[in-house]
This record gives sequence, structure tokens and C-alpha cells, in this order.
Amino acid sequence: MLDPLTARDRFPILAECTYLNSCSLGALSHDATEELSRFLARWHARGAAAWYDEWLAKLDDLRAAAARVHGAGAGEVALLPSTSAALGVVSEAVPVEGRNRVVVSELDFPTLPYQWMVKPEIEVVRVPSDDGVTVDPERFAEVVDERTLFLATSHVFFSTGAVQDIARLATIARDAGAWSLIDGYQAPGQIPADVRAAGVDLYTSGPLKWLCGGPGLSYLYVREDVIPRLEPRITSWFAARDQFAFRADTFEYREDARRFELGTPSLPSVHIALGAHRLLEEVGFDRIHDRVRTLTARLITALEAAGWSLTVASLDSRSGIVMIRHDDPSAAVRDLESRGYVIDHRPGHVRASPHFYNTEAEVDAFVEALGETRS
Repeated sequence: MLDPLTARDRFPILAECTYLNSCSLGALSHDATEELSRFLARWHARGAAAWYDEWLAKLDDLRAAAARVHGAGAGEVALLPSTSAALGVVSEAVPVEGRNRVVVSELDFPTLPYQWMVKPEIEVVRVPSDDGVTVDPERFAEVVDERTLFLATSHVFFSTGAVQDIARLATIARDAGAWSLIDGYQAPGQIPADVRAAGVDLYTSGPLKWLCGGPGLSYLYVREDVIPRLEPRITSWFAARDQFAFRADTFEYREDARRFELGTPSLPSVHIALGAHRLLEEVGFDRIHDRVRTLTARLITALEAAGWSLTVASLDSRSGIVMIRHDDPSAAVRDLESRGYVIDHRPGHVRASPHFYNTEAEVDAFVEALGETRS
């Protein structure tokens, strides 16, 4: 196992600045760029000849890696270009059958409700947050009924960092005969995401953020017993059972989650994500989760001691996203960037997110530097 602090040396940006923005974009490692370099070398050396004995196998490797971090089987994972694409495929795969309501929360990332807001036949129901931080699962239970097609919401809210009880949400959906669809893009890599244990039907995530694998990919988990029931009306040759028969007169879906895939995946993105996954597995996801919890607790304690007002969930539903109320968050982010701190902002808040590669000293120095932005 690789010690988390030793792994710091594998991330070049950490030698240049204090990086506390993993909830927007995970830091890029040497492992990821070396895997990309190997892909480019094979492209130079072999061109398209590398497809059959090398690059298709890399797609299998990435599906398996994504399955491991989600507690799933490799046959339950599809590779798509984005979460928007994954949601689009799912929305065109689930039969309506008299149900026309999709239940979301008011704290979800907009991509999730947008998918159904553009469909005039669908009624979008937004569950309110009573505290502006999270949503009580029972608020979902109050509105999910026999008219509901999807209970579609986040594992971790992007704007507050609150973690939802997705097992409870899956039960609420199942008891009403609805589908559970969880947007997990802010979860894997910072908190456990055991989708099988949670019992969710569908779960989207990707390597962009806490998995440190960059943009251009999304992972779609579809529970094994659900797959045969869904036939996406948006499809591609990668979804065809006999892909390399190249027949245009007949079509059969693959038997596993690859039936949801949309065309040739971005191989550069695949290789970057693979390199990132291998490094994180070398550190160990349990150790990463513990490290994120420790650093987040230290950050929150230091901020509160310095008099900052925070929008954070309770201890039992907290993630590594810390929202700090600020009168001028965009100016604060620019100021901090000039001092060597990379963070982000959302309306009314500065947003910081320590990952396993950060140190206690960086957290403490950030709080001090943030205090200097008050003026």
C-alpha cells in the first residue's frame, strides 16, 4: 500500500500550489499522464492495429476498475461520454407505463432535473430542503407514489456536501414501484459508494472529480437484474450484441450494461482514468475515505474557530465539500489563487474540498489565508 503523503509526489500540481478543489476537478497524477503517454506511443507505433488486442481490453479494464470502486460487477457498468449522456440514455430506456412524474430535490445539480424538464409529457416534482443543507428522506416518501416514474437525486449534494441515505431512497422508490436513479458524481473517491448494498437501480458517476481521472467519461451502473428489462431507444454499435458483424439489417442488445453505451469511447480519457484508478487503489480507498474525513473535520473546526459561518451537514452525513459563507466569494477565490490556493465558489459561498493528498498544514494555512480576504 502506498502512504497517502508519499502519493503527494505523484501529483505535480501539489508542488506548485495548495490544491483544495477536488470536488470540481481532481488533481492530475504522473500515473494518469504516463498511462496516456503509453496510449500515444501505441498509436504512433501501431495505429488502428492496436484496437483489437490492446485498446478494447483497456475498456474492459476500466469497466472493471469502475465496478470495484462502486461495489458492482463489471457487467453492470457502462462507459459514456458524460453524465448528461448517461441520463439521456436512461430516460429513453425506462418505459413510462402510465407513470409520468420524476421526483428530484431542490438541491440537485441542474443536469438531473434538466433531463426531464425538456420532456413535456413528464411532470417534475422538486422536494424542498427544510434546512438548505440536506433533504429528509421522508420528504421524498411523501410525494413518491404510483404516478412516479423515477426518484432521481444526488448521493452527495454539490452545493452543501451533504450525503444522502441512498439505501433508504432506493427503498422508497421500490415500495412505490418507481425506479431509483442516483447521481453519484460527487461520491466515489471520497466516500464509500456500495451501490449493490444500497439496492439502487441506476447510479451515475465518473472520474472527473474525486477519482482524479479527468473529463470526458461517465460511469453508468445498472443493477444486474434490471438490465434485461431496459432497451434504450438511444443506441450505438457498441451496444450491439455482435458488434463486429457490422450488420445493418438486424439489431440485438448486449446482455450486460454495455447495451447503454454510445459509440466509441474517448481512448485518451480512458487511459487517463485507468492510470488514476490504479494509483488510488494503490493507496487504498478505505484509507482515502478516512483521510478525507480527517482533513474535513480539521478544516471545519479551524474555520468555525476563526469565526466563519458554514453550510455543512451534520457529522453523520458530511462529505469532503465545505461551503464557507462569504460576502464576495468570487473575489476571495481570485485573491486566494494569487496566493497559491486553488479553490472554487458557488453563490454566496467559497467552496473548499480537501482530498487524501492534502496535508494538515495546508488546511491550517488555507484558513489563515482565507481570513485575509475578509477585507
